[in-house]
Amino acid sequence: MEDTQIFGTLFNTIPLNDEGHLNAILSSMDKDTATYYLVQAVRHAYNSGVYTMGEVEVLSKSIRVCSRKDDNE
Repeated sequence: MEDTQIFGTLFNTIPLNDEGHLNAILSSMDKDTATYYLVQAVRHAYNSGVYTMGEVEVLSKSIRVCSRKDDNE
């Protein structure tokens, strides 16, 4: 069995295999993955004690509003 080493972790949830993996994430990001990363970042910050519960509620609602599909899409 091969022992895979992790290069790093984004927001304590997203493993990175190497520096190229981070570059691939950045160069291929679309609206859906950007929303996913934002949600992971907010969760990580909340779990780290960066935000109050009220601030998290505002951020959560903001993400939901930004993530809604436009009627024209």
